[in-house]
Amino acid sequence: MYVIRFAARDFRNLEEEEIFPCEEVNVIYGDNAQGKTNLLEGMWLFTGGHSFRGAKDTELPRIDPETGKNLMGTALALDFYSAEREQSAMLQIENGRRSAEINGVKKDTGTALVGKVRAVIFSPEHLLLVKEGPTRRRNYLDTALCQLKPSYASVLTAYRRALMQRNALLKEKRERPSQPADTLSVWNARLARLGAQVVQERQSFTESVAPKISGIYDGIARGRERLEVRYCPSVKGGSTVGEIEELFMQELSRTSASDIRSGFTSVGPHRDDLDIEIDGVSARSYGSQGQQRSAVLAMKLAEAQILTEFSGESPIVLLDDVMSELDRQRQDYLLNHLQGQQVFITCCSPETVELQENGMRFHVDGGAVYPEEF
Repeated sequence: MYVIRFAARDFRNLEEEEIFPCEEVNVIYGDNAQGKTNLLEGMWLFTGGHSFRGAKDTELPRIDPETGKNLMGTALALDFYSAEREQSAMLQIENGRRSAEINGVKKDTGTALVGKVRAVIFSPEHLLLVKEGPTRRRNYLDTALCQLKPSYASVLTAYRRALMQRNALLKEKRERPSQPADTLSVWNARLARLGAQVVQERQSFTESVAPKISGIYDGIARGRERLEVRYCPSVKGGSTVGEIEELFMQELSRTSASDIRSGFTSVGPHRDDLDIEIDGVSARSYGSQGQQRSAVLAMKLAEAQILTEFSGESPIVLLDDVMSELDRQRQDYLLNHLQGQQVFITCCSPETVELQENGMRFHVDGGAVYPEEF
């Protein structure tokens, strides 16, 4: 799929702007705080998700220069090609409430857009995938799986609820040791059954996406380094759901006493991690800024490839502030070697823009967007 036209009225610092991007690489450049990211954010909202910058919907309308307060509403429009035809969507935000229109049919909520527009986003915050602890990496797996398999979201939610119930029971038993033990065994069984499904899905997804991540990183790094990712469950062994469930039950029984003392469950998919290594060493501990950025980029672009295989259409790829701390060879790869998908890249440096060989450029200055010819 690809964007044909994007328009914004009173969105962030965009008073009334529209762009007609190409189907390949679109570079959006300009100084900081001019509105580059606002274009990507506006397009991302058509996935039905929240702002990737963590903003509330009430913060998205343009600030009135006279009052210094956000206007009451904003309107966005997207013409796009998907499912072998041209389609259109509109999104309005009034007083923090969303409404949408899809191919002329009005919808009461913005969630009606979910599944209509598929996109993958990279923003500087995603660098925490490598830099921070395992929670971010688990979220990467879970977010991708929820897009691919709606049923996974239900299992994950049920697992988290069962985990909360078991943890509450552990705390209760710590405070009242005379509490009967049979209740804990019931929650052990439920947690093991649901957790085994989560682990198996994560393992299967990682096995599918890992070669793609390595291949993309190889292209970005021009073969100078090798990136490897692997799923690291806290419950070791097992490949089928049944095998993992049995091993999980054994671990829950083995750790029950220490879990009661601590008041939380020490094993399970909520404790798992995704190892990211460059040339055999931890990217988190030893990777340079450029290597870490390249690793996250490879993970996001691999996610796009998985979505393409699943849906039969390539998602829109949105890369925000991606070029900083990358050498010229890595920048060249992103600008000129991402084939078969529509890409939007924001950057500040005019020197970086000059590396682009094909596609389109848009210069953003003070909320105004100026398309440029090569």
